[in-house]
Amino acid sequence: MPESFLLSRVLLRFPQSEDLLEDLSAAAVTPDGSLWVGSDELTSVERLSPIEPYIFGDRQTFSVGDFVDLFNSEDEIDIEGMDYSHDYLWLTGSHSTKRSKAKNKKPEKNIQRLSEINTDLNRYLLARIPVINGELVKSCSLSDQPEQELTAACLQKTAGRNLLIEVLKQDPHLAPFLSISLPSKDNGFDIEGLAVHRDKIFLGLRGPVLRGWAIILEIEVEETEPGQLTLKAIGEEGQLYKKHFVDLNGLGVRELCLDGKDMIILAGSTMDLEGSMRVFRLKDILDRCGNTLCGQESEDLEVLFDLPFNFGSDHAEGLTLFRCLGQPNSLLVVYDSPDPKRKPTSTEVFADVFQLK
Repeated sequence: MPESFLLSRVLLRFPQSEDLLEDLSAAAVTPDGSLWVGSDELTSVERLSPIEPYIFGDRQTFSVGDFVDLFNSEDEIDIEGMDYSHDYLWLTGSHSTKRSKAKNKKPEKNIQRLSEINTDLNRYLLARIPVINGELVKSCSLSDQPEQELTAACLQKTAGRNLLIEVLKQDPHLAPFLSISLPSKDNGFDIEGLAVHRDKIFLGLRGPVLRGWAIILEIEVEETEPGQLTLKAIGEEGQLYKKHFVDLNGLGVRELCLDGKDMIILAGSTMDLEGSMRVFRLKDILDRCGNTLCGQESEDLEVLFDLPFNFGSDHAEGLTLFRCLGQPNSLLVVYDSPDPKRKPTSTEVFADVFQLK
């Protein structure tokens, strides 16, 4: 197994927001050099600007509900994936249900809580928002292409959450998990990875993992009316999605990013378990036709390295390509539940940059 090589660390400053740096779950870099991060506890995204080499600050908060219609104003989005492509910042909620935590000292109360399954409707969000000069906007025209209108939009909502969930309820692999609303950390349906190339969208599933095989969904979208996206037929028989099955050693997808035509996959446990996290490369993902299945014995799926493991902390959640120290490729990783050593102050946290080959 090749070892990870830590190229550098990047300092992220969050003034007046000590809680946010504990829950970072997604990251993306835009061409102006801004680093965008999301939290699995909020309904906003944060822009950090480069203020010194390898230091990001000047935080600005953008409420997602100012640009697209959320289901309500109370529920968290549980942002688990973020990417930038062709003037749009894309983000996805987990599309998952959750089981209540056992946290009361009374055993009978804990037993009751473990039977409770909750749904935050805003988790069923897949959205894009235009980025112009480092700012999110609801709509705009490009200065060099005035006829092209950029618009904020989200996937069509339905009574059954959204259009993607409605379609997947008929899927032979995923329907059983959706029909009983199995919670995310019980190997239930849970989107935790997002990578976008124009209108081609890849959604990595933390769960379910099927007999050791993780799943990456591929969809394409088109705007049918202002602010609303629908699924576009992408198969020869009019299918609305593809499934890519990958052997990640029994792990689920925790984040995705594109490196040219290849997909970089961050993999981790689908259950609520402590364990190492592994980085893979899935080759030529943009050129694949139909449903696919890739094992590690093929040349299509390559294990790159394991991330350093700290029991109880440093849970890798977000990753994005990042230029560092003249290297052609490197990978920026942000963490949920960062180790105390990663926090020089209560409002600062270090992200890691690994060499990527």
